[in-house]
Amino acid sequence: MTPSPNAAHPLAHPLAHPRSAPPADPTGTPLLLLAPKVTETGLQLLTAARRRGLRAHTAPRWEVPAELAGVRPAHLYGGPLFADAVGRDLGLALLDAPADWLATLPYDLTRRRVEFTTLAEARRLRGPAFVKPPVDKVFAARVHPDGSALPGPDVLDDDTPVLVSEVVRFAREYRLFVLDGQVRTASRYAVDGDLDMAADDEYGPEVAAFAADVLAGAGGLPSAVVVDVGLLADGAGWAVVEANAAWASGGYACDPDRILDVVLRAAGPETTLTDADRPYCRPLPTIVR
Repeated sequence: MTPSPNAAHPLAHPLAHPRSAPPADPTGTPLLLLAPKVTETGLQLLTAARRRGLRAHTAPRWEVPAELAGVRPAHLYGGPLFADAVGRDLGLALLDAPADWLATLPYDLTRRRVEFTTLAEARRLRGPAFVKPPVDKVFAARVHPDGSALPGPDVLDDDTPVLVSEVVRFAREYRLFVLDGQVRTASRYAVDGDLDMAADDEYGPEVAAFAADVLAGAGGLPSAVVVDVGLLADGAGWAVVEANAAWASGGYACDPDRILDVVLRAAGPETTLTDADRPYCRPLPTIVR
């Protein structure tokens, strides 16, 4: 499976003291706050948000800038560390796929055995397997010849959740930004394991058909999410690669305006969270500043 840097095509991307809650922004203009680490997708979303009339800013540090602290409604785009640092201060509900989602899918959708387990169990592997942390990238996702090279208990806790899957090779991989069960925009991001972005290619209709099957039959996902799918190199057909949080996913060649639609839902105000999406919220720590 190819790591996900950045992916558009509509198939039919120092601590101190606690502060009191700031007053709401009187203009009501939504805020999109981006992480300090600038990415190509982040720059595209900055432009798309400003074009739409949002207050879009890149945070200079891992906190909400004082001049933006009262702006509501707020949204964010950035990695898990940034989300944890500012999510609670912005009053956000951050949607993500369940850590075990891939392991709950039927074989017809994964085309490989996938197990949701602990790092302690994965260390006991005696054969090759693809091992990855399902939520935060606490170690690199890759094929391991066995469990001996996985991070030890001195590095990560035994109960760290991991996904362990049978080794397969994808000939092509595609990113889908999904909103309300429909693909809003998609992009190819890899060919034979190498980064290779395209907004569309000759497999577009097949990607669309398989995506429809996955989204109609799999379930267990929030209303705004990213799903990656791929064509297996052994001729076994299409399979789900993984699912990720839209607010932390690269866009590759996806349409930035359509990515923005998904991100605004995936990282939106807690006050507008629906009951259906509540189980998919990322737990946010309380940061003492």
